[in-house]
Amino acid sequence: TALFPIGHLTKPEVRKIAEELDLVTAQRKDSQGICFVGKVDLPTFLQQKLTAKEGNIIEIPEKFYKEGYHNEDTHSYGEGEMYKYSRPVRYKPFFGKVVGKHNGAQFYTIGQRKGLGVGGTKEPLFVIAIDVEKNIVYTGQGQNHSGLFRRALFIDNDEVHWTNPDFKIEIGEKKEFSLRIRYRQPLQKGYIYRSKDGIYMVFDELQRGVTAGQFASWYHEDELVGSGVISI
Repeated sequence: TALFPIGHLTKPEVRKIAEELDLVTAQRKDSQGICFVGKVDLPTFLQQKLTAKEGNIIEIPEKFYKEGYHNEDTHSYGEGEMYKYSRPVRYKPFFGKVVGKHNGAQFYTIGQRKGLGVGGTKEPLFVIAIDVEKNIVYTGQGQNHSGLFRRALFIDNDEVHWTNPDFKIEIGEKKEFSLRIRYRQPLQKGYIYRSKDGIYMVFDELQRGVTAGQFASWYHEDELVGSGVISI
């Protein structure tokens, strides 16, 4: 059992108490880096450990995506639609055009804007997909590019954890929860559907930057009732 004696407090409240107690850490800057490797940012650390290899940066135009994608009623989805919309687009080089070069697809993350080194576009380029095997970075113009968004995600059975089993749903059952796909993200409206292989998390609004390997979680009111690692 893990006990968190200040888990009910917000960070500003903790800092205020620390100030009142005259603690030296009261105004210390937050640490959000990889503290175990010292004072070095993540891209620099990866470049020190991974071999650089030049590849293409390809831009996918907005017209590649179907119209109406942003306005669908997710609550009408059957399992077929959930499967379809939980899978990332499998881009091919001929879907777009080469706009630059990079030194290794493994150095980039979905949603990244800085570090691409490509200019001359009307709006900034954002990473929308990475093909490490073929060493290609796919990008799209603007922070609202359709390639940055997804309606649903899937979590394999082995990666699903119900922190409160009272809320566990049965195969074929659908239930509304408050959803979150990244740290500090405001809770999102949507539902979870359980299939025989895992769960689909389906959102009322399109979600930006869904990434395999990251944690997703779901809540009943303010209580965390489940979480899991995004599979695809």
